[in-house]
Amino acid sequence: MISRGTAARRRGSTASATVTAFTAALTLGACLPGDHRGQDGPRPRTAPTTAASPSGSVECPASGVRIRSTGGDAAMGLRALGLELVNCADHPYQLNGYPVLHVFDEAREPVLLRVVNGAKEITSGFDQPPRPVTLATGERATAVVLWRNLVTDSTVVATNGEFLTVAPAAGQPAEEVDPDGPIDLGNTGRIGVSAWKKADPSTPVPTRPAPPPTPSAVPSSVSPPDSVL
Repeated sequence: MISRGTAARRRGSTASATVTAFTAALTLGACLPGDHRGQDGPRPRTAPTTAASPSGSVECPASGVRIRSTGGDAAMGLRALGLELVNCADHPYQLNGYPVLHVFDEAREPVLLRVVNGAKEITSGFDQPPRPVTLATGERATAVVLWRNLVTDSTVVATNGEFLTVAPAAGQPAEEVDPDGPIDLGNTGRIGVSAWKKADPSTPVPTRPAPPPTPSAVPSSVSPPDSVL
């Protein structure tokens, strides 16, 4: 289980100089937002079932994949949290869609929100539609979770999530991942996520994602480049 203190200490080291690099790493894509209202889902698991990996040196969940966050960044109220899925089984693993997210408050109660597949309502640049992905043993897929710390109505209490679980797809086992700080949604009531994308084998495993591109007030009809995350 990831403590609030550990997560909070890891937020806040955003380097604005990496914005250019991240923007250059994005690819043109079409918009395909998804909508899941009122997701509550199971409580975060504290002791997931594991099995030996093919190498025998690292434990692998019974699902055959490990999911973790690669750190978060914030820019102008826009938050971006990298996700990484690794196939640790001894057989290929297939993906075709978006990660399934569930957010929980400090009491581990579900936070009711709307998940925007493609994040079009939140920012542009992460709306490339899903494509079939096949991961061989040891290969990785990545995605990005996005939200805004935005308060537009002072009469509505701002929402903070403290815990996050991620499943590879609907109906698949979820794993608790480090949100790298509070999921400060303001009163937007929504969170976005990009589709799973196969990571380039030559790309180093990231420790933190680069900041997102400069957000536009209205989602742009011109798609920026595709994330290498």
